[in-house]
Amino acid sequence: MTDSIFSKIIRGEVPAHKIYEDDHIIAILDTAPLSEGHALVIPKEPAETIDQLSDEFSAAVGRVLPRVVRALKKATGADAVNILQNNGSDAGQAVPHVHFHVIPCFKARGVPVQGKPDKENGPGLSFEWQPGTLTKEEALAMGKHIKRLL
Repeated sequence: MTDSIFSKIIRGEVPAHKIYEDDHIIAILDTAPLSEGHALVIPKEPAETIDQLSDEFSAAVGRVLPRVVRALKKATGADAVNILQNNGSDAGQAVPHVHFHVIPCFKARGVPVQGKPDKENGPGLSFEWQPGTLTKEEALAMGKHIKRLL
């Protein structure tokens, strides 16, 4: 794994606005937030993508992520949050270390709720879902294949 900005933050070599830390996880405020309270939940294990993360550190993410969401919603008054995890550079991952974005959404402020930001009221996460189709036969074949691998 390459040495990333998150590795340096975890080692204390680069300052960050820590909002949570334990033996497995660090959570920090994003320095280029999409909305007020935008935070990153970062496992301390050196893994670039989630499929490389151990069960132990995956469980720690699952334990901490809901706590961070609850705290951010209370602290900011957010109506909702987006939790985003880009997994690999082809999926838009910019830092080669597993991390989860927790991005508060504010309906009253125009910061995106349901993925549609109000350009006049501020930044936020924007996306447009473009669903495909899946036949029953395709679903059965894919499901069987995935079950074998699990």
